[in-house]
Amino acid sequence: MANQEHLAFLKAGVVTWIEWRKENPQISPDLSTASLQGDNLKGANLQGVNLSKVDLAHAVLVYANLSGADLSGAHLKKAILVEANLSAANFSIANLSGATLTQADLSHANLIGADLSEANLKDAMIADANLIGANLRGAHLRGADLGTAKLIRTDLCFANLIAANLTAADLSKANLYEAEVMGAYLYKTDLYKANLSKAHLSGAYLSRANLSEADLSKADLRWTNLTGANLAGANLSGANLHGANLKRANLKGVNLQETIMPDS
Repeated sequence: MANQEHLAFLKAGVVTWIEWRKENPQISPDLSTASLQGDNLKGANLQGVNLSKVDLAHAVLVYANLSGADLSGAHLKKAILVEANLSAANFSIANLSGATLTQADLSHANLIGADLSEANLKDAMIADANLIGANLRGAHLRGADLGTAKLIRTDLCFANLIAANLTAADLSKANLYEAEVMGAYLYKTDLYKANLSKAHLSGAYLSRANLSEADLSKADLRWTNLTGANLAGANLSGANLHGANLKRANLKGVNLQETIMPDS
């Protein structure tokens, strides 16, 4: 439960809060379970603060510093976190559905089981973040940096990943049904048993990616770079590989029924 004295300082305004924190660097603020719904916390210093199960729905947190904060189980539906510093923060099972996180720093953040459905993460920095089992259904991730992020079993159905960086990310068993992945960079990305059925991957860079046993049925793979990719056991039935580069790719056991091949 929130410390009422700490909460009073925050409710007094961002300036008062910042001054109080500067004067009391030894105090670890506890705002857990507090109701901050719709509050304007633009630029607030919430670094390392206990915000577990807090209600920040519709709150304005533009430029706020939440690095290392505990937001586990927090409610941030439609919160505005543009360019916020969320690095190494704990968002496990938090609700961030519909939140605006454009250009936010989520590097090394814990987002296990978090709900980010329909969230706007355009150009966000999410490298090395843990998103295992997260819900990113319909999320906007265009140009986002997800390098080496853990996205195992993540739901990315209908998500926009155009031009996103997913280098060496782990997307094994992830669901990317009808996702927009055009021009994305997926070098050495692990997509083992991932669902990419009807996904739009034209122009994507998938060199040395692991697509073994992945479902790529009816996927658009035109002009993709699949050099050295592992497609063993993958389902490419009905996929369009026109113009794709399959040099040195492992095609052992691939289902190519009704597939449009590069030289077709």
